[in-house]
Amino acid sequence: MPTDLDLEKYAELAVRVGINVQQGQTLVVSAPLTAVELVRKITRKAYEAGAKNVHVEWNDEEITKIKYELAPDEALSEYPMFRAKGWEEFAANGAGFLSIYSTNPDLLKDIDPKRVAAATKAAGTALQGWRHYTMAHKVAWSLISTPTPEWAAKMFPDLPVDEAVAKLWELILKATRVDLDDPVQEWKEHNARLSKTVDYLNKKQYRQLVYKGEGTDLTVNMPDNHVWHGGSTDNEKGVTFNPNMPTEEVFTMPHKDGANGTVRSTKPLNYGGNLIDNFTLRFENGKVVDFAAEKGYETLKLLLDTDEGARMLGELALVPHRSPISDTNLIFYNTLFDENASCHFALGRAYPITIEGGAEMTKEQLSERGANDSLIHVDFMMGSSSMNIDGITADGRAEPIFRDGNWAIEFD
Repeated sequence: MPTDLDLEKYAELAVRVGINVQQGQTLVVSAPLTAVELVRKITRKAYEAGAKNVHVEWNDEEITKIKYELAPDEALSEYPMFRAKGWEEFAANGAGFLSIYSTNPDLLKDIDPKRVAAATKAAGTALQGWRHYTMAHKVAWSLISTPTPEWAAKMFPDLPVDEAVAKLWELILKATRVDLDDPVQEWKEHNARLSKTVDYLNKKQYRQLVYKGEGTDLTVNMPDNHVWHGGSTDNEKGVTFNPNMPTEEVFTMPHKDGANGTVRSTKPLNYGGNLIDNFTLRFENGKVVDFAAEKGYETLKLLLDTDEGARMLGELALVPHRSPISDTNLIFYNTLFDENASCHFALGRAYPITIEGGAEMTKEQLSERGANDSLIHVDFMMGSSSMNIDGITADGRAEPIFRDGNWAIEFD
């Protein structure tokens, strides 16, 4: 289990590097009840950093499950607008948003997926205004995790629950570099390494990326003036923050109409408390026209039917197979970790920041430039040790980017 010092270091990292709390800023924290000890330390660290206010919103998965089991259908199609408008107001006033993402992968496995889809769509619709602030990086936001007994038991079913939780804590602290003497400095150096990769790819401006791997044969067109990101980034006030901790990816947007071929998942996807596994998507002119799944087919179908943009790609991300999280050889059943062990795509909305000037564009302008729009943004993993990726240059030359799952490029 983490020591008090571990939690102090983790809290400091979340406040100073994740959000980079500024003098007079409000911090909004979303967290499960199991994270109470860490959240108390985060609250103290935030006030010490100069926060004006720390607003904490607690969530409890068992209450969520009870609602899905017993609430009438109409309740699942509603979302509390006071909360949506409140978060939007926080964002308009420059708040930072820290979320502790620690879900039970099997929480809703016995719930009708249609009920989950209805609630997910209602939330996505209500929170569109707030999500514009975060996805356009107008505000600082960050995502971290802490273990829950259910999540730990899913990862380590052969261990007693307390040992499983302790093992998962060990992995989280290592992945976020909290186990090192100076995590804040380690993250500065890590961000600098990712920045070199970003700079290289931004200069290249590949016209297409071609993927070939386990069950994947896909060509993706890239929009003009696309922008790669990775590690830390700046909000509109120039404050540097880290959206994901851990992170090993560099990412950008594909052209919404430009995916052709087939992609196969290589890790389970935890979506809305249900697992989708061993699934395949076939794209024509950017849209999923056929799909299959060994597990979670109905959940995948409902995800794809959320709206028109849910069948198109909004993000592509590159992560080498030889990376800290991948090297554990574990499936985390948590997208924050699994997406940083594998190349991945996201179905749904593109980040406006991944095209030049996109943060200031209207939805119509973004669409004209090739950016996808949707109520959802769902990452799924498709990288493997056999993944090869080529970048096609403006003059039609193919340059190796990945070979056998890892970078085929030397970065200065």
